[in-house]
Amino acid sequence: MLYSVFMLALRSVQRNLLRSFLTMLGIVIGVSAVITMVTLGNGATMSIGAKISGLGTNLLMVTPGQRHGGGGGGGGGVPQFTEADAVSIAAEIGGVAAAAPVARTTATVVANGRNWSTSVVGSTNDWFETGNWVLASGRVFADDEQLGGAAVCILGETVRREIFGGTLGKTGLGQSLRIKKFSCEVVGILVAKGQGGNGDQDDTVLLPLNTLQRRVTGSRKVSMLMVSMQEGSDSKPLKASLTQLLRERRKISEGEDDNFNIFDTQQLAETLSSTMGVLTSLLGAVAAVSLLVGGIGIMNIMLVSVTERTREIGLRLAIGALEHEVLLQFLIESVVLSALGGLVGILIATVASYLLAIYMDVPYAFDVQINVLSFVFSAGIGVVFGYFPAQRAARMDPIEALRHE
Repeated sequence: MLYSVFMLALRSVQRNLLRSFLTMLGIVIGVSAVITMVTLGNGATMSIGAKISGLGTNLLMVTPGQRHGGGGGGGGGVPQFTEADAVSIAAEIGGVAAAAPVARTTATVVANGRNWSTSVVGSTNDWFETGNWVLASGRVFADDEQLGGAAVCILGETVRREIFGGTLGKTGLGQSLRIKKFSCEVVGILVAKGQGGNGDQDDTVLLPLNTLQRRVTGSRKVSMLMVSMQEGSDSKPLKASLTQLLRERRKISEGEDDNFNIFDTQQLAETLSSTMGVLTSLLGAVAAVSLLVGGIGIMNIMLVSVTERTREIGLRLAIGALEHEVLLQFLIESVVLSALGGLVGILIATVASYLLAIYMDVPYAFDVQINVLSFVFSAGIGVVFGYFPAQRAARMDPIEALRHE
């Protein structure tokens, strides 16, 4: 009997294809909007997480300056860091995998008849571990090159491509590169990372810290300390130890504010992921309103359908159809409409979210759960909003229904 009622409901939908499509349209828009919003939100969250991970694993970034808030800021007179600070952190604090002093400036580099303005970074070999950098070819700095400030450098992929051209990481090694007034030998090429929080991460030239300080900036200042924690280390006690050590080294007396700031990329990633999750849920909830609007549309069309088919309903009841059979027929018809709308919405959302993910340059994060949930919810909309018209049809008086014109 259930199969017969289902086929009868399906034939009724087929008889009025245009009206059925227009009835489903609200469900189609609602389902596709919900899935697209959630999929793109998940992709954006993954993209943010990947970019933060690109900065370094379990990374603490320490910068000089007054604590943020309360009118603070990195003003003049705040002492900079030194290379000895990084050495002390690595030696005295447990749970630290590596600590790299970082000095940075901007300069125009020249080679091969080309020039390019880029970021020039001075650091030690610990920079590779703290920043998750890997060499595509060549080697890291030798110990004597770091101590003596040798004229050697390592190129990011963007600089290598703009200066030397050619295929990925294949040219430039062993060539000479001029930075301001001195030339250095290219001893390594970095694996490309792509865009990050501060722009193109590959648009950089790495020098030994002493080389940058002596030959480029003429200053012993270190603008940042990058501290990488060992896997599984708890950042809170490590940050407390780091704060205490730096206060001692910078001779900050008790009661005085810190004149440095510690940024935890892991906490930043968690905060941003949590924020993106809330925004995604909010956008999904707003889009879900379309499903309710679609449900109201289904109820309206089903009420019209009941009115149009009053004589048909009366005839069925007169020849022995039971009330629950009529109720089931119209209820299944409503569920079929909403379920078909859900399937079409899922198809549209899959294509739309895939194309938008490419356009927005975020990962396509297909979520089985939200697709199944949207389909089930759309079918449920058919039950909820189709019940009243179906009940109205089932409770008709057969004699009055047959008299209907």
